[in-house]
Formats: sequence, C-alpha cells, structure tokens
Amino acid sequence: MLSYPDIDPVAIAIGPITVHWYGIMYLIGFAAAWWLGTRRAQQANSGWQEHNIGDLIFYGALGVVLGGRIGYGLFYNFQSYIDSPLSILKVWEGGMSFHGGLIGVAIAMFLYGRRFKKTFFEITDFMIPLVPIGLGAGRIGNFINGELWGHVSDLPFAMSPGPGMAARHPSQLYEALLEGLVLFIIIWLYSAKLRPRKAVSGLFLLCYGCFRFIVEFARMPDSHLGFIAFDWLTMGQILSLPMIILGSGLLYWAYKK
Repeated sequence: MLSYPDIDPVAIAIGPITVHWYGIMYLIGFAAAWWLGTRRAQQANSGWQEHNIGDLIFYGALGVVLGGRIGYGLFYNFQSYIDSPLSILKVWEGGMSFHGGLIGVAIAMFLYGRRFKKTFFEITDFMIPLVPIGLGAGRIGNFINGELWGHVSDLPFAMSPGPGMAARHPSQLYEALLEGLVLFIIIWLYSAKLRPRKAVSGLFLLCYGCFRFIVEFARMPDSHLGFIAFDWLTMGQILSLPMIILGSGLLYWAYKK
C-alpha cells in the first residue's frame, strides 16, 4: 500500500491571495495546447496560421470552464447550484464535468467557426490533439485536491487517502494516465498523417469514451448519486456511452466517404 502524499491544494498564499494547484493544472493544459497548436499550425498544408491559435485557445478555455462548471451542476450536483448559484464561479474548489466541458467546447468551436469562416470538423480535427495533456493535468489536480478516489483495493499500488483509512484505487492517476498520456500518444500519432475529415474527432470520442467507461469500474461514484443502475452503472459511464456511439459513427462516416 502506498501513502497519499497529502499535498496542500494551495500552491501559493500571499495574504488574501491564494493560487490553487487545481487552477495551475488548467493553466498548464491551456499553455500546452497553445504550444502544440502553434507547432501544428507551422506544418505544411495545415490550413492554419500561428495567429489563429490564440483565438482558438481563448474560445476553447471559455468552453471548458463554463461548460465544465455548468455541466457539473446539471449532471452531478444540481441541487447545490440551485441553492448557491454563485458557487459555479469557484473553479478552484474542483467540481468540473468533462462531458459538460465537451459540450461547452463544441459550442465554442461552432461560434469560432462562424467568426473565422471555418467548418466545425475542420476546427475540431485540428484542435483535438491539443486536448489530452490538459485532461491529464486536470486529473493530477483532482489527485492533489484528494477527490474522485476509487474503490477499496488491496493491490500493491493502492493508496490510503489518509491516516487509518483503507487503501483505494488512485483512480485520478488512472485517468491521468489514460485520458492524458495514452490518449495524447494515440491521437497525436494518428493525426500526424492526413486523415479523412471527422476521423480525428471520431477517434478521440471513441477512445475517451472507452477509457472513461473502464476507469469508472475502479472509481467511486459520487456519494450523492451512487450507482445509477445494476449496482455498477455510474453517471460517468452513462455520459460516456454517447461518446462511444458518436465516435464510432464519425469514424465510419469519415472512411465511408
């Protein structure tokens, strides 16, 4: 059994000003996306210019934060947001829904396309390889916050969240590995060659949906929701199923055309 390192969620505190590690992880994700996007724009026949990337990241960041917080309220913590609507602004406390963020980014990319005269899938196929690093960083933020623990486990890499507490799956780290590193390698290598339009977007949806569905078996469901059905089906799995179906459909559509 491993011991949880118990990292202080506050990275910097100067008087009333505090900087949380969770927020820093998001900044790392956006910075990585900016750098990777600039690299992709420099490739021959990319169809993008370096000056496009700043606006793309700005739209994406708004979609992630607003969609993630609103989605968390709708999917996981609706009553809490009804009682305290302003809590949606407290990003540093955690409580971000990937699926809500995905919807928010989709809307943001649609608006970006209307402004800059690009098609939706032209944007998403370019942008998606920039995303997994940020997903992995966000899961590291969950780990530092001590949230989203897994089920009790006796595996050698299980981790005790605190003194006297049973060892559990560090499901945040599982997700950081799969949604961050593994997904990045798959999508980056796949998109390195010219692919049919919609294929990169479809592969991302399919892979993320599968990874998330699998990890949910090790992750504890939200205490106020519990299992949705069958004593094993979680909200995360329900929200991931449409991603798997849509991703498979986009891949089929892309290669059929």
